[in-house]
Amino acid sequence: MNTGFNGLVRQYLPRHLDLRTYSQADLDAIADELNGRPRQTLGFRTPSEALDEVLR
Repeated sequence: MNTGFNGLVRQYLPRHLDLRTYSQADLDAIADELNGRPRQTLGFRTPSEALDEVLR
């Protein structure tokens, strides 16, 4: 799963990029996009949907 996640991150942040060029707001927006994206490994649920199910 980590390899797949790294691929998703690379869609927003190319390898060897200096993260200091991004603001915290930029990084938060990228995190929100990634966390709201359905994942095949989670049965096409978002990470928050999968977590909600576990916590019930």
